[in-house]
Amino acid sequence: MTDKTPAARIPLTVLGTGAMGTALTRAWLAAGHPVTVWNRTPARAGALAAEGATVAASAGEAVAASRLVIVCLLDDASVGEALDGAGLTGRDLVNLTTGTPAEGRARAGWAQERGARFLDGGIMAVPPMIGSPDSGGYILYSGSAELFDEHRDTLAVPAGTRYVGTDPGFAALHDVALLSAMYGMFAGMAHAFALIGPEDIAPQDFAPLLVSWLGAMSGSAHRAAGQLASGDYGKDVVSNLAMQVAGSATLLRTAEEQGVSAELLTPYLTLMERRLAEGHGEEDTAGVVELLSLRRAATDRA
Repeated sequence: MTDKTPAARIPLTVLGTGAMGTALTRAWLAAGHPVTVWNRTPARAGALAAEGATVAASAGEAVAASRLVIVCLLDDASVGEALDGAGLTGRDLVNLTTGTPAEGRARAGWAQERGARFLDGGIMAVPPMIGSPDSGGYILYSGSAELFDEHRDTLAVPAGTRYVGTDPGFAALHDVALLSAMYGMFAGMAHAFALIGPEDIAPQDFAPLLVSWLGAMSGSAHRAAGQLASGDYGKDVVSNLAMQVAGSATLLRTAEEQGVSAELLTPYLTLMERRLAEGHGEEDTAGVVELLSLRRAATDRA
């Protein structure tokens, strides 16, 4: 008998049946796992009962029902409130609640003190992507390697898995770093659509060009990663900082001509100008990362 057989589909508990918790639960139910659920507002778990889930009257009761406990609540404070008084000894606690790296590390210590193994997670997907193997969604995990290895197949049911290290804060750190890059991209897209807005250019016609261009440029992350790892920002430079700062004036003039605020662009352009003023004109733009370090700024002031 292998882990793929129905008999090996272990029971698990899901705390939190909001949109994401519900999607996760449905994926496990569809794969044949017995699932116990709990939600602070019981009515929100009712639909899952009709689909085969067992609804617990309390979080403590839900935790007692399964060794593997998945938590998907509003925030870290709600995790503490829900699990206050629950018997965690011998439990495998997987926290998929969005939080910060520091919260992940603190929650790991908190769980360990109560006799539980702990994994923190960052969900890189929206609810419709859960349970769809071809969606591209995945979940980042960090913390107990033993817990992850033991439950790898079960955790892979709703979405792909990426284990990023034993430091419990790393899943949240990867999550927030990726989301931060996403919002930077959204900012750029918003500015681009604003520029074409006054003209006879259909956004639907422009969008394929935008997607193609951003996709082509995203590959530069590999070059930047190599430069950051080596500290050599002059390696494999395609368009140096001095050239890019000179060209940025055109971006600002065009925004003014189109009647569009440049406030989404100017923070990054200002950083490039600062880096150039420090004498790094022949380097690539990856060196801008150094200007973002508050620790470096504090050292410089000292």
